[in-house]
Amino acid sequence: MRKIISSTYISLDGVIENPQNWTSAYFQDEAAAYARDLLFACDAILMGRTTFDGFSQAWPAMEEATGDFGVRMNTLPHYVVSDTLQKPGWGDTTVIRRADAVAEITKLKEQDGQDILQYGFGPVSRTLVEHGLLDELRLWIHPVVVGTGDPAELLTRPDFSATFELADTTSFKTGVIVATYTPAAK
Repeated sequence: MRKIISSTYISLDGVIENPQNWTSAYFQDEAAAYARDLLFACDAILMGRTTFDGFSQAWPAMEEATGDFGVRMNTLPHYVVSDTLQKPGWGDTTVIRRADAVAEITKLKEQDGQDILQYGFGPVSRTLVEHGLLDELRLWIHPVVVGTGDPAELLTRPDFSATFELADTTSFKTGVIVATYTPAAK
């Protein structure tokens, strides 16, 4: 069975929104290689609507600058959970309605292939955790206090809780630590 891996940038003060504003100084060769290896170990991308909107606007224009990474990002099958998206307009995108999300994502996991990558942590991630569908949470902890924006819903959502076990850590010379967690056994 394929794994679903959530890869999320987070600041020391728990911010995940607008990472392009505070992560670029830390994205050097080590981080790029790690991100590339992760992307190329997967053959599908799963997203919520907010992430999809940002990615579908940014990635088509970044293909030339990012080479095979951008090509892969743009050509992999994309699955977006949304009740309002009608015409995705970005490559091979399938819209999954919220009411069908658990069943459809379960079917995706059961298909042959590489792992499934999810960027960010929001409502779709919580659904994955609540239904035992998230296999790994990789938090890219950046040594920066952003000071603006709301702390990640991951950390502050009052009606959501989950327990994880540390599975691995990777650190980069820039001070970024990727902490990989798996759901704790119940």
